Amino acid sequence: MSEKTKDILEWIYCIVIALALAMLFRYFIGTPTIVKQKSMYPTLIQDERLWLNRWGRTTKTLPKKGQIITFEEPSKISYTASEIDKNNPVAKYPEKNVFQWFVNNFLEIGKRSYIKRVIALPKEHVQIKEGKVYINDKPVEEPYLQEGIVTDVVGVGFDDFVVPENCVFAMGDNRNYSTDCRSFGCIPLEEIESTVAIRIWPFSKWGEVK
Repeated sequence: MSEKTKDILEWIYCIVIALALAMLFRYFIGTPTIVKQKSMYPTLIQDERLWLNRWGRTTKTLPKKGQIITFEEPSKISYTASEIDKNNPVAKYPEKNVFQWFVNNFLEIGKRSYIKRVIALPKEHVQIKEGKVYINDKPVEEPYLQEGIVTDVVGVGFDDFVVPENCVFAMGDNRNYSTDCRSFGCIPLEEIESTVAIRIWPFSKWGEVK
């Protein structure tokens, strides 16, 4: 084998190792992302850059109430009256083989993720009524919402249920323009990808997102 061939192989080896380490870091530790929708306005605005913390996924830890999370889009995002089951209000996800799981989670090809705020945790009784969210019969204080925002369920949705074990109930801050758990149910822990750590762009708004 010539020296030139050895050099090329060494470079290929280094590139492969670097890519593998980058994918591992992105999956287990954290990654940047860009806000693409308006469902979290005014907390998050389109084209802002965020740093996502994925350590919670690595340690299989539920996020805290009020934290902003990302999760993969469920396979079914709306239900008819005959399909909805408020006794089992869990979002539906397809089963994946090992290859599909790798492509989906490490390469992140063909995957769409949502970004929403955690409103309720396991065993909490959620009710959406009178334009507000109630947890265990008490109205939730939501200072992050714009003045005049009304929380309701349009058509068929999850408006009265108990959050199952190892799940969270999450909604967008811009309630009128957010497809969220009201439509498709609570998010299982294993489908939660990350929590929003900090805003990294624009620099004028650098810092923790609340």
